[in-house]
Amino acid sequence: MEVVVMVRVVVVGAGYAGAMAANRLAAVGRSDVQVTVVNPRAQFVERIRLHEHAAGVSSAVRQHRGLLHRDVRLRVATVERIDEDSVLLDDGSALAFDYLVYAVGSTAARGPAGSEYACDIADLDGAESLRGRLRRLSAGARVVVVGGGLTGIETSAEIAYRYPSLAIELVSQSVAAWLPESSRASIEGRLADAGVRVRAGLRVTGIRADGVATDAGVLPSDCTVWAGSFGVPDLASRSGLPVAADGRLRTDDTLVCVDHGRIVGVGDAVAPPLHVGEHLRMSCQAAIPMGAHGADTVLALIRGERPEPLSIGMVGQAVSLGRRDGFIQATHLDDTPRGFVLSGRVAAMVKERVCRFTLTSMRYPRAYRWLPGPTVPAPSRTAAR
Repeated sequence: MEVVVMVRVVVVGAGYAGAMAANRLAAVGRSDVQVTVVNPRAQFVERIRLHEHAAGVSSAVRQHRGLLHRDVRLRVATVERIDEDSVLLDDGSALAFDYLVYAVGSTAARGPAGSEYACDIADLDGAESLRGRLRRLSAGARVVVVGGGLTGIETSAEIAYRYPSLAIELVSQSVAAWLPESSRASIEGRLADAGVRVRAGLRVTGIRADGVATDAGVLPSDCTVWAGSFGVPDLASRSGLPVAADGRLRTDDTLVCVDHGRIVGVGDAVAPPLHVGEHLRMSCQAAIPMGAHGADTVLALIRGERPEPLSIGMVGQAVSLGRRDGFIQATHLDDTPRGFVLSGRVAAMVKERVCRFTLTSMRYPRAYRWLPGPTVPAPSRTAAR
């Protein structure tokens, strides 16, 4: 009787990249591949809806049992360290692996002094905290959102539409700085129409219990929201794995860790070579195809084959501005802006379809396809949040 040798694949993290990787691995239907996902929560968090969750207009929480493939095992735990062939969990137990998919995602970067006085909606706990605080505010209360990237823009607009009696301010050195001037002007105008006062050109130096300190003075605030840049967990560096200067796991162009041939990295916490990944900003638009490619890489390694290099093309940036307004900037494959834009109610509808498609793509992982990447590396850039 033939003995089947089980190949154990552990996926660390069940966000957009991790869930896609796990589902695509399981959907192949190989009886000799066992996929286990380790995640701190039993639920999937739609991070692209956290601003909606915070404003109380929808929920960003979905049950993993309706999203993960039926053959994927879910272990609710936190990985404390990655060793050569096992992971150490926060309950003291170890989980062995033959291959590991590193998909820990991103977190909020450290804020200025006094950040403990602000709500950070980079994760569900912060969004829940903000949701409760907004409900307790009285008419006329001031809400200051710090950060002019996508998170700050979408959060300030969502709160303004949901709570028209509050005074909403968006504070940043720049707003949507990565977009063309005409697109920035359009977004700022739409924010103003929603009731958001945009204070661009200010540098935030600290956060206090009663306000936000800037280089132009203190702005009074009854509720401060931190929507600054992204950072990544330090699991890779704590585990002695090779990392870039910002803490992301370093991989080759197939997403295999440069110093560990059985670890494959996907999503926000991974730094592939510039010629395949310089244009990939932290986003579900990049994370989902990275998760799919990472799964294909693991399967190639199991078969003893050389994995294909990563190739992902970007299509655009969709911004929600409340439930009835939005803005979409089309981009080239290297994520640089094109001339085409869409705004208004139609853009809001397109953005909603994009959000729904992220879950659909993970439920049908083998059918999922994406655009190939640019043939020429994009110029150096800093991803905005």
